[in-house]
Amino acid sequence: MMYDYMKALHARFCREPELQKAREELNQAYREIKARLGQQDQETLLQLADLENELRAETSLTSFVAGFQLGMGIAGELEPYCFEDEEEKQVIERAKAGHPHIKN
Repeated sequence: MMYDYMKALHARFCREPELQKAREELNQAYREIKARLGQQDQETLLQLADLENELRAETSLTSFVAGFQLGMGIAGELEPYCFEDEEEKQVIERAKAGHPHIKN
């Protein structure tokens, strides 16, 4: 269940970089190799490409999950921020600066 949720978050927020030039070069190299291979070797090349894509997708998801867990851990360590508390703290600090004899 959690794995499916993380996959959905990954699909929503993690975008592949464009890298248009690299993709074009990769496609060109793939076409050149495919043109030189027989049918059986082309099938092997296709299986290799599919496995590489699967590995890339799984690695991306694993990295996303690790980053998400790190972010949640950091968020859990932070004190909640409250604007009113911050304003009160600043007023007290200004009062102390103007009247050094005031204790907290």
